[in-house]
Amino acid sequence: MKNQLPTKRETILTGDRATGPLHLGHYVGSLKQRVSLQDKHDQTILVADMQGLTDNANNPSKVSSNILNVVADYLAVGIEPTKTTICLQSQLPALAELTMYYSNLVTIARLERNPTVKSEIKSKGFERSVPAGFLTYPISQAADITAFNATLIPVGDDQLPMLEQTNEIVRKVNSLAGKPVLNECKPLLSQTSRLPSTDGKNKMSKTMGNTINLGACEKELRAAVRSMYTDQNHLRVEDPGQVEGNIVFTYLDTFHPDIEYVRQLKEHYQRGGLGDGVTKKILEECLQELLKPIRERREQYLDDKSQLIDILRTGSEISRHKTNTTLHSVKDIFGLNPFF
Repeated sequence: MKNQLPTKRETILTGDRATGPLHLGHYVGSLKQRVSLQDKHDQTILVADMQGLTDNANNPSKVSSNILNVVADYLAVGIEPTKTTICLQSQLPALAELTMYYSNLVTIARLERNPTVKSEIKSKGFERSVPAGFLTYPISQAADITAFNATLIPVGDDQLPMLEQTNEIVRKVNSLAGKPVLNECKPLLSQTSRLPSTDGKNKMSKTMGNTINLGACEKELRAAVRSMYTDQNHLRVEDPGQVEGNIVFTYLDTFHPDIEYVRQLKEHYQRGGLGDGVTKKILEECLQELLKPIRERREQYLDDKSQLIDILRTGSEISRHKTNTTLHSVKDIFGLNPFF
């Protein structure tokens, strides 16, 4: 019997803007997935402090003060720096340089047509005055992805236009080179639905206070659950209630380990006789159990910030070598290495 060749590990790039501590939406949308991917893939997580400035340049401390919070969140949920490289975007000069080169291959009109960019411009109120850095976000993201030669990018549906634009840039660069130099990437779509905000009205946002942070203390978690949107027509305990659009049941579906128990709760609520206070108490107990060990580990990491800095420094040094290699290849294509 012939020995089988080992399966090539795909390269994954993912990350978060350092604009605040991470929350339960991040946990179900990306963090759990990253933990499961790190054993079988070459995974890098980019703490995107530079991209965090695209809409926070007037308040840069919002970004700098949250870098270590984000790293602590990663470690607290089980991401291991021995398996996953964690690096800081601003410590990788090749990313900014690649962004500059790629910007010559993309028109303003193409950036303005990007559905993700259009949506974000509207949500942030930038219609009349769009920061140039924010508009060119897709180019910066393309630089990140190609610099690491990443082929698999975990994203939600709303980020697919960004990957499409990355692949457009890859094809243009490869056409200039006359051969494949950069890899096209493909999405790894999340298998979980987007977690709604606790108010049930707005998009989950760190700045709007409608999230539950991974480091939330017991009191904060209790207050967040008690304020959750339920069924506005469920005025009395004995009244039948609706579970569709009821945020408490959405969270129970997502986080409670006993699916059958949640199904029975739904049936009871729909026929009447089950109060919102009871369902919220069940959810709170579930979330307290989930977040307690994460919160404790997070606090331990933040008590030793030097350890977090060392992890970032080591990961950034590893990533600097990788990204510089790609940069050198791209500069060759543009004829920018004639004397070196």
